[in-house]
Amino acid sequence: MKITICIGSSCHLKGSRQVIEQLKSLVDEYDLQVKIELCGAFCMGECLRAVCVKVDDKIYSLKPENTRSFFEKKILAKLRD
Repeated sequence: MKITICIGSSCHLKGSRQVIEQLKSLVDEYDLQVKIELCGAFCMGECLRAVCVKVDDKIYSLKPENTRSFFEKKILAKLRD
């Protein structure tokens, strides 16, 4: 599974660094390094919302404070399917 996090200026100001750090930590915590590839990208076109995160082909908006719940509800659930 490929997870791409926007590191453009707008998303950076909204906390993309913290989102990246949390996602890295969660991937390690759940021992998913082989199943998840984390990538960075510049503007993904959703600048008005929160940090833009693309999982495979679907785009989500994350804030640092909801990254863990997003990971547990969306990413882990998708891996279990």
